[in-house]
Amino acid sequence: MRATLPLLLETDFPPLTRRRLEAVQVNLGYVCNQSCVHCHVNAGPTRTESMTAETIAQVLDFLAASGAGTLDLTGGAPELNPGFRGLVERARARGVRVIDRCNLTILEEPGQEDLAEFLAAHGVEVVASLPCYTEELVDRQRGKGVYEKSVRAIRRLNGLGYAREGTGLALNLVYNPQGPTLPPSQAGLEADYRRILGEAFGIAFSGLYTMANMPIQRFGSTLVSKGQFNAYMALLRGAHRDENLDGVMCRSLVSVDWQGYLYDCDFNQMLGLPLRLAGRARPHLADVLGRDLAGNPVVVRNHCYGCTAGQGSSCGGALEE
Repeated sequence: MRATLPLLLETDFPPLTRRRLEAVQVNLGYVCNQSCVHCHVNAGPTRTESMTAETIAQVLDFLAASGAGTLDLTGGAPELNPGFRGLVERARARGVRVIDRCNLTILEEPGQEDLAEFLAAHGVEVVASLPCYTEELVDRQRGKGVYEKSVRAIRRLNGLGYAREGTGLALNLVYNPQGPTLPPSQAGLEADYRRILGEAFGIAFSGLYTMANMPIQRFGSTLVSKGQFNAYMALLRGAHRDENLDGVMCRSLVSVDWQGYLYDCDFNQMLGLPLRLAGRARPHLADVLGRDLAGNPVVVRNHCYGCTAGQGSSCGGALEE
């Protein structure tokens, strides 16, 4: 795989500073039951990296000390970490909002037969990958048979109350472009998802998040191999909007890797660009316990234009319409 960090180091991206911490995003490991083309984590079935119980305990300590109200769990497939359920239970017991970034097919994996019921019982918000509403495009990006499994998983979650009025169980779907293009209008695409999936399968969901593909890791390497990297970067830079700088996720979120080291965002984590902290070349959870990160400079590189291009892109979808 071709490294893209050397192509991103020189940048004129505007400087950013952190605000009050609102969300702690935790990567529980790179083990996954899928290997998706657009995956910026390079997760897959052959990966072995997984957060330990000791580090999970440190996550909970940091969460309590920081006062952040949201725990955002990602991977890989975060559910494959042996400590996933205990972490969810303890965070929810403290009144913390918990998000599970779920690939949907995990609900049918051996040993996960009761996962959907567990998520519903603990009021976990599900953010689920479904990069298109057609079987052909989903299977092309994520593997043969994934679309069919994903539809079954959504219908199962709907049956448990997800995306149903009055239950409080949120199920948000995630769209990624198939190639080096910007996502279309989030509102317009959401309407298409609702119409097509509703008519075909009776599926309901709470909202749609459109996210730009970042020119890093697996997707970035593919761009380099196809000679498309420079053109994609020119597209992102050309579509930059200053008004999106106010809402980028790195200003109120901190990203934690499977070993407990800290980054300004998930993308910086994958590029090995740690959070900037005086006296620490690579800050760990233990280094910032009870420490206010507001005012801290955000580490920016050229890939940051992926978050500010067009309608903007964040873990919660578009920043502007």
